[in-house]
Amino acid sequence: MTESRVKRLAVTLMDATTDKDPQVHEQVFSALCYLGEAEPEELLNACEEYLRQHDKLAYPHRIIILRAMEAVARSSLSQMDKSTAKIVIFLASNEMTKSKDVIPEWQQAASNVLVAVGRRFINKVMEEVLTKFQPGVLPHYFVVRTFASLSVSNVFGMVPFLTSILGTMLPMLGMAKQDNMKIVFCFALQNFSESIQEYLANLDQAPDPTVRRDTFSQEIFSAYEVLFNSWLLSREAKLRLAVVEALGPMSHLLPSEKLEEQLPRLIPGMLGLYKRPAEAYYVSKSLCQILEASVNIGSRTLDTQLDALLNALQLQISTLLDSSVPVQLKNHNEVLRCFTVLAASFPDRVLAFLLPKLESSNERTRVGTLTILRQIINSAPSQMEIKKPFILSSMKLPLQDNSNKVKRALVQVISAMAHHGYLEQPGGEAMVEFLVRQCALPAEQLPRRQSLEAEDVTDSQVRDISVNTLFLISTTVDRMSEVLWPYLLEFVTPVHLTGALTPLCRSLVHLAAKNQEEQPKDFHLHYDNNGLCLAPVAGEEAGKGRGML
Repeated sequence: MTESRVKRLAVTLMDATTDKDPQVHEQVFSALCYLGEAEPEELLNACEEYLRQHDKLAYPHRIIILRAMEAVARSSLSQMDKSTAKIVIFLASNEMTKSKDVIPEWQQAASNVLVAVGRRFINKVMEEVLTKFQPGVLPHYFVVRTFASLSVSNVFGMVPFLTSILGTMLPMLGMAKQDNMKIVFCFALQNFSESIQEYLANLDQAPDPTVRRDTFSQEIFSAYEVLFNSWLLSREAKLRLAVVEALGPMSHLLPSEKLEEQLPRLIPGMLGLYKRPAEAYYVSKSLCQILEASVNIGSRTLDTQLDALLNALQLQISTLLDSSVPVQLKNHNEVLRCFTVLAASFPDRVLAFLLPKLESSNERTRVGTLTILRQIINSAPSQMEIKKPFILSSMKLPLQDNSNKVKRALVQVISAMAHHGYLEQPGGEAMVEFLVRQCALPAEQLPRRQSLEAEDVTDSQVRDISVNTLFLISTTVDRMSEVLWPYLLEFVTPVHLTGALTPLCRSLVHLAAKNQEEQPKDFHLHYDNNGLCLAPVAGEEAGKGRGML
């Protein structure tokens, strides 16, 4: 009785998908999902039967039903029985490939049903879809896309199928003439490569722990040759970007000797793509993966490409960044990741390239170089450990720079230095003094008609970031107590630093309280003849003309 009532309701709702009002479509979808929460098996069977019996129903209406089936399948997957799964898989496979033409919304909806069910019933899904992936016959676009999506949604279930899939797919690459098929093959190769890496990284949990990287290496290299030597040369931007996105993950699976052999062509080929600014993010992301793969195999060839890499990456960082444009910000971050990889393997070469650029007459170059230094100070601390005096001594010119953009970038470098033990080194006090001086900058009053360019940095902005940084390193970086206390007291009385008095006192209050907890109760400060603070001394020094706090 309950089943027939659910079925009748479901049929009534599905009949309403032909309504022209989009709001009705969404209400039908929501109602079908609600029914599916109570009776998922009955709802899925009712949807399957309806679509099978209404073969002429237009695809926009079929999409609504397929979306509901996907949602119900996802939410009830653990309770779904094999017979229902089989029925749903067969229907979705037919819906996906019924039309030879690519109709993205309809076929994607059907593919999504297969991917949802494939999270648990991967063998049954593959058994069905592989019938439509035969050697020597170019497959439907969405068959390949479904394989790609399954490899991400069910890594452990899908990777064991990839050896045979790749073997069948490789000859198809030469058969693909249309760009959309080439693009979907690239998408699949990208996802397959990422899934294989994830599988290998979690072998302890994998169903087959004997799987190795070289299981796939030769097939991936054969695909790489087609993508890099042929498809990357396309004038079609979408195809070019699909190739670029695939090459990064694929590089991790290439045979080591082949990757080494390809680097003298691969890296210049990637760097050449920076000529198209709109594609920069995809190039940087893939390039970083290629660099990581090269470092992992201990590449010797990478050394010969280093100068070209550093120059190209430096230009990317020094290009005007509009942080309101997400893709520009993502490119900026990927380029910084590239510098992290290079600095970890070639610290001397990277610093020898970067530090002289702090003397450049070009403001963007100076700012970009400081940005890179902050990145490698934070991300390659062990490699930079013995370079600390060298880096600090190179800060003399930036400390005297009048550009607010350079000042802001330098404050950010000082923050990184504070966290990694630079400011305890000789030259560290000069960095602290610079920070305090920026805290004393006056707040400028701009005439009403004067407007700032988007990239301008004001004295107030430099002051704000300096104040925040001083307080942050005073209160959250334990090692800074010995650097800042009692040194900050020296900056309290100079008239030209009056503007910094409030942030100084905030930091000093915190530092004094912390030191009183750690030192004897009678805590004194020892001054020399010039009135400058030296080290704290014990209580027995009280009453001898020393300052007391």
